[in-house]
Amino acid sequence: MSYFDVQKNGVSPFQNFMCYLGGSAIQTVGDNPVTAYRQLVQQYAKNAKGELVKPEVAVQEARAVFKQSPVTASLSGLTPRMIGVLFKRIPKFGILLGYTTITGNTGEPGFAAATSASILSAPFINPVRMIEKQQRTDLRKTGKERSVIEIIKEAKQQNYKPLFRGTVPLMGHSMASAILGLVGQPQLQKKIQNELGSKSTLGQSACNLVASSIVSPIYVIATNPLSRLEVIMQTASISGKRIGVLEACKELAKDMTQNGMKGIFRGQGLGLAKAIVSLSLFHEGRLFLTRQAKSYNGTL
Repeated sequence: MSYFDVQKNGVSPFQNFMCYLGGSAIQTVGDNPVTAYRQLVQQYAKNAKGELVKPEVAVQEARAVFKQSPVTASLSGLTPRMIGVLFKRIPKFGILLGYTTITGNTGEPGFAAATSASILSAPFINPVRMIEKQQRTDLRKTGKERSVIEIIKEAKQQNYKPLFRGTVPLMGHSMASAILGLVGQPQLQKKIQNELGSKSTLGQSACNLVASSIVSPIYVIATNPLSRLEVIMQTASISGKRIGVLEACKELAKDMTQNGMKGIFRGQGLGLAKAIVSLSLFHEGRLFLTRQAKSYNGTL
């Protein structure tokens, strides 16, 4: 069977892949302000002197940045994220859907495909996430984001090694994202649609939102500490001392010692909002594009 042949689900593997990419692009634009705000809340866990501050202080700092430059802050990191839809998502979705196709599964991807995609795509995804976070490191001081070219030039002086900081926690983050978001959410949505759709007026979009709302708290609890590790490792100065996984874990432990569970789960409320918005936008966009592809195939 050709990669372009229509399968039992009404679309070809290539069309399915493009629908995943399109859904990801829609998600990226829609959730960028929440993504930026959440990073700042986690990034400002320390003040200018390098001292840990209470979570409430970090929230105030992040709000101040958004009030000072709302448009710049909301759009910060969007360029590498949109480019990242290609650099990040092509390997991830390619492996995810490729594994699914090779194993003869014509339905939604399974857990084995999600695990393989998470581990194998991490080296491609990490540089984009690193650049995205580095763009926001000067917002508190200057109100402006750093240019992508400037960040790449700085990394080039160290043979681009800094672009791979945070790969280890990213693998865990990506795995949780794939298993819960790409595999768990569609399966839960189908169950909700079968159970509630036949007994109520809930449509596909409403079931999508309900499924995302159920999956999101689990996803955020699993990934928030990993997200904190990424922020600690990837927002450190590229030209300065590198922060490794163990050092980042020590910082996280110190934060928890001083501020309790609030310290380790900084930005969790925002993460929950982001997860619901992201999952809903991604799957709604993907399903919309899939319906368009099926309609197009039906006219051939």
